[in-house]
Amino acid sequence: MTVAVDDDLWSAVGDPTRRRLLDLLLTEGPGTATTLSEHLPVTRQAVAKHLVVLDRVGLVHVTPAGRERRYEVDEAQLARAVAQLSAVGATWDARLQRITRIAEAIHRRTTTEKE
Repeated sequence: MTVAVDDDLWSAVGDPTRRRLLDLLLTEGPGTATTLSEHLPVTRQAVAKHLVVLDRVGLVHVTPAGRERRYEVDEAQLARAVAQLSAVGATWDARLQRITRIAEAIHRRTTTEKE
């Protein structure tokens, strides 16, 4: 089974600060780079750069709010990301089960040969 992987999406969610931003947006609701930076140990400018990455892959969408921009999670794109992560996880689970079966067969064979 082959799972189509969106490398840009994975790169975006691979960064811990961006995952924290998504978490904040999900729990606290829409926010600006300024309000979000109050919850993180990084500058407002760093938060703004991370939000641009999340916007580029579609995980957030932007609404102008005066001189700032208000960011909100795009739930459809987040659901797509979750489905992709789940599919890849299932693929790796199947691979690991095959490896386990092979290792157990080898172990049984070597144990039998020693007796």
